[in-house]
Amino acid sequence: MGSKRKIAKYILPIILKDRQPYQHYVEPFCGGCNILDKVSGKRIASDIDKYLIALCQEMQKENFSIPFIGEKEYYEIKNNQSNYPNWLLGYVGFQLSFGAKWFGGYRRDKAGIRDYANEAQQNLRAQQNLIKGVEFYCCNYWELEIPENSIIYCDPPYANSTKYKNGFDHTKFWDWCEKKAKEGYSIFVSEYSAPSNWVSIWKKEMVVGLDVKTTKIETENLFILVV
Repeated sequence: MGSKRKIAKYILPIILKDRQPYQHYVEPFCGGCNILDKVSGKRIASDIDKYLIALCQEMQKENFSIPFIGEKEYYEIKNNQSNYPNWLLGYVGFQLSFGAKWFGGYRRDKAGIRDYANEAQQNLRAQQNLIKGVEFYCCNYWELEIPENSIIYCDPPYANSTKYKNGFDHTKFWDWCEKKAKEGYSIFVSEYSAPSNWVSIWKKEMVVGLDVKTTKIETENLFILVV
């Protein structure tokens, strides 16, 4: 959910502007890796979702192949999850679902113009080589071991948006970000809003899909801490 593919070309030049060859680039909320796959060099990524990380790690294997999953297979997997490996559940549950909501319904185009299942398959094939060499971990953001002087980019669950099944403590998150900034890390956060001591260094209005028929306009921001 909340893919940053459309804004990567805007925010990455800002995030990486002063990056040095020795610096790690770190994403504690890697999601679909749509920012991460456009960064080179030393990279560390994590997410709390075990299915998503299992998929990323599986994609790094030389013999990884992506099966085509149609609507019938989608619901077979959804209803019998214990019969399938975590990486396949990650692919089907997120990539083939509307809005990337965990098994939120098979994504299809009623007009018959787009084949979303084929697009998902092709997108993962294109992404395979781009995430080679990334260190992936399944853990909470505060548990991730981050090398000194790293650049950290956070794309957390947004406040006042779609709720995640396990909830998210936004106050704890911003406190952690402030701590990391004061420890000398370069930390950037994507959100619609932030505490008053954080400043937006980039913003852009975006169309956000709420469901099949409903959209709204939100302003994406890239925040840094004012020390």
